Amino acid sequence: MKNFFKMLLASILGIMIVNILVFIILFAMIAAMGSTAPVTVKNNSILKISLDKPIEDRSGIPTIDILSLDVETNLGLNSLLNGIEQAKYDNRIKGAYLELSSIQAGIASVEEIRNALLDFKESGKFILAYAESYSQKAYYLATVADKIYLNPFGSIDFAGISSKLTFFKGLLDKLGIDMQIIRHGKFKSAIEPFTLNRMSDENREQIKSYTGSIWNYILQTISASRDIATEELNRIADNMELAVAEDALNKKFVDQLLYEDELIAELTKYSGSTTLNTVNIDKYSTASLPLPGTGNKIAVIYASGEIMAGEGETDIMSKNIIAAISKARKDSSIRAVVFRVNSPGGSAGASEFIARELEITKAKKPVVISMGDLAASGGYWISTPGDKIFAHRTTLTGSIGVFGMIPNIEKAMREKLGITYDVVNTNEHSDFPSLTRPLKQVEKNYLQKNIEFVYSKFTEKVAKSRNLTVERVDSIGQGRVWSGINAFDIGLIDYFGGIKEAIQEAASLADISDYSILELPKELNALEMLVKTLETKVSKSADSELVRSFKYYEHIVNSIKNFGIVAKLPYIIEID
Repeated sequence: MKNFFKMLLASILGIMIVNILVFIILFAMIAAMGSTAPVTVKNNSILKISLDKPIEDRSGIPTIDILSLDVETNLGLNSLLNGIEQAKYDNRIKGAYLELSSIQAGIASVEEIRNALLDFKESGKFILAYAESYSQKAYYLATVADKIYLNPFGSIDFAGISSKLTFFKGLLDKLGIDMQIIRHGKFKSAIEPFTLNRMSDENREQIKSYTGSIWNYILQTISASRDIATEELNRIADNMELAVAEDALNKKFVDQLLYEDELIAELTKYSGSTTLNTVNIDKYSTASLPLPGTGNKIAVIYASGEIMAGEGETDIMSKNIIAAISKARKDSSIRAVVFRVNSPGGSAGASEFIARELEITKAKKPVVISMGDLAASGGYWISTPGDKIFAHRTTLTGSIGVFGMIPNIEKAMREKLGITYDVVNTNEHSDFPSLTRPLKQVEKNYLQKNIEFVYSKFTEKVAKSRNLTVERVDSIGQGRVWSGINAFDIGLIDYFGGIKEAIQEAASLADISDYSILELPKELNALEMLVKTLETKVSKSADSELVRSFKYYEHIVNSIKNFGIVAKLPYIIEID
């Protein structure tokens, strides 16, 4: 009888838990559906663009925060750009207001947003920008505005571009870990953080080159918008002359200093109404996303993250992307493909598998590449099949090089933990690759042969797709990273532009004028997304203090995990 009551209570408790979970799931689905309901836009409204959330290439399905029960949506670049374009022709929208401080997006994404806002202004509508303080990236975007406002107690970060690398060799030496490296490309510096304590001369040269070209482009853009000579802008940056808001006003970086209550009066005046009506871009853009029609379609396939073999919901998993490309090729209503690449690279094998699928598709219908913030190394590899390649001037691309990395942790395990290993092999190299002994010369030769083979295939693929000689590709390859500006000059890309321009080119190549957009791969449904959200929240809550540093941890883990042959960007690159 005692066991009976135990089982009964356990069953009741289980039913209660299931009911609670069902309630949460139903609430999340209803809330998520409600969040995508049409937004009411009043006449004389101002489109409010606040970019305080991470901006990814693609909007996701709204999810629910299980702790606060708030509906969360990521601000996708696709819906953001679509919203700006929609507002251009919406007679209820009088203008746009940029609420800026810092922007959680890459510099090329910011350039794409800025270009969309320039197009918005062609309608004759105004753009105003305001911030309590501007980061350098935020100010670059703000210069698209007709008027730039700053809080009287604010400032502008304006000091040029800096690229700082973190080196782990000292730590590895202390731990007794030896990183064994095989590579091709003198600029292939992905391995430098594990083998050096400072940048190599070649690495310093390439970083100076691409950061310099991007900075010069930003200066030219600001100069044209604010009528300040580039020489003067550099002088101001070198002397750090924007310490307080009055400095920014006196040097024509901003038009007026306003507190937030004064800004509201200014916005109301510009709206031409007695009351201020604003509509947030995240709501407006989500509501205005076009649905694929039944006629001609252009498939936009998103490939964002590190390139890996297999299946999964994160990064560029080869099987997922190949399935999406195959679907686009076999669907007769899809007349062309735009392949959006935002990747530092990754597995060389997975990159080739994806490129192969694109090549098969290219034989049947046009394929146009749209590069985001990054399309480097493996990211460039998967871009080679494109009929045309679009990139931004601030995109980082190239990095045509290959490397392999195998750590030897034998000393660390023996001296730090007292762990030793012994092995019995039937043949000389049966335990290859091993993390607990040094590489033998035959094994180094084996890896080097593989590296040279992959590099030769990489350069041949680039040479064929870009109509260059292999020798020319090798001279601009060697693992060197290029800005979009430089990449255009050396023939690695065809045009400057974003995803909108890539879609227009795809339509032109397919000889269609009336079409809808189908985004692939297919996203998770609301229930699947909720389960994924639950997993993510639990994981992050367990170690919330490390969340901000997670991308660096993830970079190290992936570098060690991909100890085979990879075509990958040297390190995490952030431009601000």
